[in-house]
Amino acid sequence: MFWLVLFGFVLAVGWLVWHSRRKLAVLRRAEDERFAAFMLETTGRAKPADLPAAALAPAPKAPAGGGLPQQKLLFEAAHKSGEAGEPALAIQLYARLLARYPSTGFAAQARAEVEAQKKKLSKS
Repeated sequence: MFWLVLFGFVLAVGWLVWHSRRKLAVLRRAEDERFAAFMLETTGRAKPADLPAAALAPAPKAPAGGGLPQQKLLFEAAHKSGEAGEPALAIQLYARLLARYPSTGFAAQARAEVEAQKKKLSKS
């Protein structure tokens, strides 16, 4: 009876390890796809061959006046990346905000932050 319980335990542990590794591989693949899509959207230079077609599709342009939640998210992301010591990323995000929403209420703040981030970038 002891050997049967031990065998069941070993099988359960083996299945748990196999299942965890499979889930981890799926999560890593999804992370790589999201990163590649982000890089493609941000720089336009990363074009891996195994990237899905949906990630290669250009992002739809938002209307110039609407999308206040998206504007706020872009502004906050740019601000936080600037605070985190990533001036190049902050400048890219501010530029994306200004390109998508040229008449946004955040435009003056974004332009001022871009200048501040450019100064940080030139110092380093």
